[in-house]
Amino acid sequence: MRYLTDEELNIATRFLFLSMAIVVIQQDIGSIQKGPFKIKEPYIQLLEKMNSNALTERRQLRSTMEKKKLKVMLLNKNDSFSSYLFICKGKEEKRNYFNPAIRKKVQEIVQEIMWKSLSPEQSLVAANA
Repeated sequence: MRYLTDEELNIATRFLFLSMAIVVIQQDIGSIQKGPFKIKEPYIQLLEKMNSNALTERRQLRSTMEKKKLKVMLLNKNDSFSSYLFICKGKEEKRNYFNPAIRKKVQEIVQEIMWKSLSPEQSLVAANA
């Protein structure tokens, strides 16, 4: 049975998958720093900008979640599925996600963050900072 509204579920799942995307971005930064790239700086700058934008969004989502008394917790994980518990105003809802579907959603978020980080407005803001 569904206890969360669509809005609450969207906020919580965005927070969950965005957090996973941040881990991927941070791991990529480490891989490039240690990797055999000849010119690392442009890649690292892009990834650091992506990380910064993602952290800002997650901070806003966390604030919204605190106001709505919304939490997400990992229940269990195996090779095929991950189960998460969504808690909102004392009501609990368990949701199972197919791991390849999680990967696809995280990839979409990483691409979205990349495009936002490459947008001209972001470049102008960074140049003026």
